[in-house]
Amino acid sequence: MEQEAARGDEILPKVLSDRYGIDLASAELVPIGTAAINRRATLTDSRRIFVQQYRTTDDLERARAAWVMSEFCRTVRVPTPQVWRNRDGEILTCVDGMGWVVTDEVPGRVAAEPLTVPRAQHIGLLLGRIHRTLASYPAPARIRQARWRTAPLDRVLADTDTVLERAVAQGEPRLHQLRGDLKQRRVDVQTHAPRLRAGLPELLVAQAGHADFSHTNLLAQGDLITAVLDFQAEICLPAWELGRAAFAPHTVANSPAWPQSALRMIESYRVENPHLPLSDVRASARIALLYMLFSLDGATAAECGLSGGAEADLRRHWAERQVAIRRLLDELDDLEAALADLGQEK
Repeated sequence: MEQEAARGDEILPKVLSDRYGIDLASAELVPIGTAAINRRATLTDSRRIFVQQYRTTDDLERARAAWVMSEFCRTVRVPTPQVWRNRDGEILTCVDGMGWVVTDEVPGRVAAEPLTVPRAQHIGLLLGRIHRTLASYPAPARIRQARWRTAPLDRVLADTDTVLERAVAQGEPRLHQLRGDLKQRRVDVQTHAPRLRAGLPELLVAQAGHADFSHTNLLAQGDLITAVLDFQAEICLPAWELGRAAFAPHTVANSPAWPQSALRMIESYRVENPHLPLSDVRASARIALLYMLFSLDGATAAECGLSGGAEADLRRHWAERQVAIRRLLDELDDLEAALADLGQEK
């Protein structure tokens, strides 16, 4: 990645000049996201832009499809960054095997703190609008896999053993804590996953979606969302995407108001997208819990090659997910009853 970033620094002025007709004054790397190398840039006429550089190993057709979906959602007032088209009218520019996308700079920041109820409501409105808009969108080529729904339990249990072995080999400094976490995860998967799966609707709606709609891909100013970033353009389950946003571990683990923010998000979602069946809406909490149970992201981080700050974020996410699992297990019956009541109000 460092070599591609250095090469990008070299050719960025020429890319902007030759393909966009603009001149670069300065640029700085922005260490957010993992899908691309990101830069904020200032032009010689003082305008500010945001530039994403895709690596030579990235799937540029997939990246192009994601930006096309982002632009499509922008037409229905979803706040996505406005893309600058190159001199050929293309969204994505390919130079030396690398892809480049130029957008307006968007105000706001990734909000790491727990959701407030007003921000949760705005997120619900935007996600509902995205799903309603994409319900008739041409089916993307990629499908988001639902490991939480289909993976054999034996495979998940074996994966926890693999993670522990890797942690031992890497000299994981929190090995004692991780060993206990993984033991608890194995117990939870064996004890709860079968009954949680049995309570899912037989059929869940699947359609084109963002497919990575999380707080790390949202920019906020106060309680308003100013930008939705990093569309993945995949077929996914709206109930999964809704549950993942409403019951995000960073809020469930850290805010005593997490049930209220989750319910208000889902209620706002239904204002914009009343077409998602109530059975799917009611299943969103159960799906969020299953998704957490089957995810081992962050258990170890050394092999990811992340910076110190990013590695710490990943470890924190693991710890927050452990707490969120316990709280969702304790509150699931009440949450599903409350979600069913939302349908009675209509």
